[in-house]
Amino acid sequence: MSHKIIAIPMGDPAGIGPEITVKALAKQEIYDVSSPIVIGNAGVLKKALKITNTDLAINEITDVEDAKFEYGTIDVISLNNINADTLKLGEVNADCGKAAFEYIKLSVELALEGKVSALATTPINKESLKAGKVPYIGHTEMLEELTNSKDPLTMFEVRDMRIFFLTRHVSLKDAIGQMTKERVHDYLIRCDESLQRLGVKDRVIAVAGLNPHAGESGLFGREEMDELTPGIKAAVKAGINAVGPVPADSVFHHALNGKYAAVLSLYHDQGHIAAKMTDFERTISITNGLPFLRTSVDHGTAFDIAGIGIASSVSMEECIKLAAKYSESFYLVESK
Repeated sequence: MSHKIIAIPMGDPAGIGPEITVKALAKQEIYDVSSPIVIGNAGVLKKALKITNTDLAINEITDVEDAKFEYGTIDVISLNNINADTLKLGEVNADCGKAAFEYIKLSVELALEGKVSALATTPINKESLKAGKVPYIGHTEMLEELTNSKDPLTMFEVRDMRIFFLTRHVSLKDAIGQMTKERVHDYLIRCDESLQRLGVKDRVIAVAGLNPHAGESGLFGREEMDELTPGIKAAVKAGINAVGPVPADSVFHHALNGKYAAVLSLYHDQGHIAAKMTDFERTISITNGLPFLRTSVDHGTAFDIAGIGIASSVSMEECIKLAAKYSESFYLVESK
């Protein structure tokens, strides 16, 4: 049985990315649902195998078509940009920042060429990127630029709950200022399109409330009355199955139990807390609005434990599985 090819850029070589990659690929269940290929450095992966005491072979290749996709062997397109023998783990390193970017860049090129179906990304380090003079602060900004995409939309999935974000990395005060009816309307349309691309059929989207009890008809604030509700009504008029605002202390519970296909969280921590309290390790990020599917672990490079061999690969495993799950329907929607 053939599976979708999932590219795994190895991440920052000095972090836990290589370790969780080899640990994840030591699981038969990954190969039962996908054909994974690592974009990274063969020497660093061999070092990670020793650190994690993982018994796998490395198949160093130059193109996707040379991959074996066999359990027990890691296929890796290896870039000669890091000396594994002198690599110091757990430290900010300019060369590692540049290398991490190069892995992502090549992965994107392979996706745009149609050689891989999706990307499942591992952690990169903002300080290392800066030291390496990489002009991006994170994955989203890189992917946006490399694919000429505009304002990619982030979605979290954990168990049966999906969460979108109306605002991202801004202060809470600034986030409230961005909660306009026009933005709510626009984002609900984009959320619905993203769910459609992922093959979700019953696309009921709940908008979380901002104030206690979703404002209680203006008793605890007017944002729901003046901005959120008008934005929701405009989206409904445009054909979107949207409801709310639903009080934030209950909306995520209902989504987790299947009442809603997704929740539009109003600000960063509102959605992050709900997802990570549900299951920290299995919270996976999906970037929508790109020409291809991208999933990502939702944790960092963990320099404090890099090289010890104790990093959990659960999130990486879920990341690859989710990429495989959605890539089956992603292109069916795209081809319409």
